[in-house]
Amino acid sequence: MTARILIIAGSDSGGGAGIQADIKTVTMLGGHAMTAITAITAQNTLGVQAVHPVPTEMVIAQIKSVAEDIGVDAIKIGMIGSAETAHAVADWLMAIDVPIVFDPVMIATSGSVLADPETIVAFGRLMALASVVTPNMPELAALGGEAAVLAHGCHLAAKGGHGEGGVIVDRLLSPAGLLAELSGKRIDTTDTHGTGCTFASALACGLGQGMPIIAAFTRAVRFVRIALLSAPGLGSGHGPMGHHLGVVPFDELEGDT
Repeated sequence: MTARILIIAGSDSGGGAGIQADIKTVTMLGGHAMTAITAITAQNTLGVQAVHPVPTEMVIAQIKSVAEDIGVDAIKIGMIGSAETAHAVADWLMAIDVPIVFDPVMIATSGSVLADPETIVAFGRLMALASVVTPNMPELAALGGEAAVLAHGCHLAAKGGHGEGGVIVDRLLSPAGLLAELSGKRIDTTDTHGTGCTFASALACGLGQGMPIIAAFTRAVRFVRIALLSAPGLGSGHGPMGHHLGVVPFDELEGDT
């Protein structure tokens, strides 16, 4: 049966990140994407111009609507909208037993802040329920580092895209230690809007399809790199990736290990 992936995240009007990137990713990887939208944003490749949080009760109503009828095989959580919504989602997650990928969205690629301090504090409950947490380097630092995240009992996908140098290293860790490490040459592009959303959704889709976590992690990293190489070059800032144009064969990703 087609894997049913519930995405709890914000909407990106520019189509590069958020719910829009999540749906593209899950669809391209063969899953069925369902959504609970936590916030509506007015944004483009240059930044976020406005954010309108969706009321918590409506977020939970969306979740219950799809879960009670269609069912859920995995969950991806992105931009959560508010501390109240984070706690309400955590309450609901306590009653469900499926893989959960939590992308602790705090700052957009453009630099716009997408989570206030109270919401970031509430992330602790979501990390404690997550199968995998997928912060970028600045987010990982804000959460207290690798040990602090792993202390919640989850896996950690430590992404290297914000690092320096010509090689990016992505690592998958469990509380017991390193499980996998992938390295690849840095792709010279500014079309990086939505990389975190895309990676987390690809990982959730793999887990929902029954893939072992290392295999799902590897496919997610590779999918992001293909989408970067296929970016259509839209907008004047950090442009969207080419999820729908992902036709670059894996053997062109030279330097990946």
